[in-house]
Amino acid sequence: MGDFTKNVNVNIELLKNRLRVDANFDMLTRRVKIGGRTAGFFFIDGFVQEAMVEMLMEFFYTLKEDDMKSLDTFLEVGMPYTEIDRSKDMNQVITKFLSGVSVMVIDGFDECLMIDCRTYPMRSVTEPWKDRVLRGSRDGFVETLVSNVALLRRRIRDTRFSVEMFNVGERSRSDVAVCYIDDKVDRKLLDNIKKRIQSIEVESLTMNIESIAECLFEHRWINPFPKFKYSERPDTASAAVLDGNIVIMVDNSPAVMIIPTSIFDLVEEADDYNFAPLIGTYLRLIRFGFSLLTVILTPTWLLLVLNPDWVPQWLSFILVTDEITVPIVLQLILLELAVDGLKMAAVNTPTLLSTPLSIIAGIVVGEYAVSSGWFNPEALLYMAVVTVGTYSQANFEMGYALKFVRVLTLCLTAIFNVWGYGAGILTGVICVSFNKTISGKSYLYPIIPFDANMLKRSVFRVRLPHSSKKTGK
Repeated sequence: MGDFTKNVNVNIELLKNRLRVDANFDMLTRRVKIGGRTAGFFFIDGFVQEAMVEMLMEFFYTLKEDDMKSLDTFLEVGMPYTEIDRSKDMNQVITKFLSGVSVMVIDGFDECLMIDCRTYPMRSVTEPWKDRVLRGSRDGFVETLVSNVALLRRRIRDTRFSVEMFNVGERSRSDVAVCYIDDKVDRKLLDNIKKRIQSIEVESLTMNIESIAECLFEHRWINPFPKFKYSERPDTASAAVLDGNIVIMVDNSPAVMIIPTSIFDLVEEADDYNFAPLIGTYLRLIRFGFSLLTVILTPTWLLLVLNPDWVPQWLSFILVTDEITVPIVLQLILLELAVDGLKMAAVNTPTLLSTPLSIIAGIVVGEYAVSSGWFNPEALLYMAVVTVGTYSQANFEMGYALKFVRVLTLCLTAIFNVWGYGAGILTGVICVSFNKTISGKSYLYPIIPFDANMLKRSVFRVRLPHSSKKTGK
């Protein structure tokens, strides 16, 4: 259980015991002679670049005894390729090895060499299926952290761009990267984030980015509005970094976390900036409008149905004309549940069956549901508009937060009429107003605290100078 010695046989046995090589078929070990000294290699079959290892071995076999006089000499003349690190710390070596780094111990040296010739199984950097754009980049983050960082560096060619690495999880030892620009980031927030990451005590980050989010922000999760913005788009993440924000990446997760985040940041999308300012402003305002509509449409309609005398003659068509066999509020809640059920079915349905399932769902939830008396056509219509509005913005968490406020307002309206309607809307406003970002600043910035220039930028798509910087979050 100790650190390395100068006896290669002892070192090999220490590594074999700690790594439990005999119980893992993909952990491979080799003994070779290099310059008259015995050396032991350890590597994981699925992580190693075989061509690189072959090149290294061919070069090692040409070394003479003079090339092995000291470890420094060996590194100078015997390691022409790849990245090399050295350590006497057994725990550090094991962590590196389990992340894919090949390990080498040599007789006569009490340090272990870590050779970074790894490669990870990886899918292509295709466009994320959720964060699609009409115009713009078509690449997306993948599950490999190094590749994700490279996608950012390709867009930010600045020496002040920094990526700091941390290991989180007693068992998983997950790689967590914190990305920022040194002269634009909020240093106090950055130090706070790094301190929180270093103090996390968990066995593993089971759900990757969501696990790190819950560890960073442990309290006030009863508020449904999201504390962070997630994105799978490198252009969105790089724009956030250039704006002075912090981007957190977790290995094995294609999504990155952007902090700090206000409610206006959550509603922004890449398409706002892929078109001219006039078109981008139109798209953003439409998204704002649909987001508001998804909250108030069905509760307002329910309130008017409960109070038909409030409806002017020219709007009388919005009222229910057919016989109501199921209470309207129950119809709307059942449709809310049905929409979520169809979402889950769509995710888990094989691609070949998705079209038939959509047709069946449309018939059952539409024609048959009305003819059987379960639903009125008006309820289906307004719920369909709400569902379309929910998909007008890409943030899943924001969509469900608006849904919870809408359902709460529906229930309160059905019980307390206009007072319940007002209480539901007020609850939503309170949730937004008192929701705090991880920086502790206002969720409603730039309204609170008020910043006229940033409010203009947040509501309208304007052309900005290259030196612009978000502040005050």
